[in-house]
Amino acid sequence: MTENEVATIVVDCAYQVHKALGPGLLESVYEVALAHELQKRRLSITRQQPIGVMYDSLTFDIGFRADIIVKDIVILELKSVETLLPVHKKQLLTYLRLTDRHLGLLINFGAAYIRDGIKRVVNGLE
Repeated sequence: MTENEVATIVVDCAYQVHKALGPGLLESVYEVALAHELQKRRLSITRQQPIGVMYDSLTFDIGFRADIIVKDIVILELKSVETLLPVHKKQLLTYLRLTDRHLGLLINFGAAYIRDGIKRVVNGLE
């Protein structure tokens, strides 16, 4: 399954969660619900995966935690805010670069319409 195929399923799952719960809840609630939807579709996921950062021959695991990684190829960064900021996309792009992955989805469950709250972030994806 390609990154784009996974992303299509993720978008549908995010829509289902947003339709059922609406905007305005804590990010952690959406994370649990989205993880459940993805697993119902038989997609393997990892939640709160620590990702190591290399600096000057040091490796430390306090760099960041990916909210959800789907099929070990797509990183999901979840938010529940009124407005996404440019820093949110930059953060996800950095996560993609650190993990050598190519596609991430920034999903803002705080948006009135989920279609307005999903942004693709790519790192060399063809």
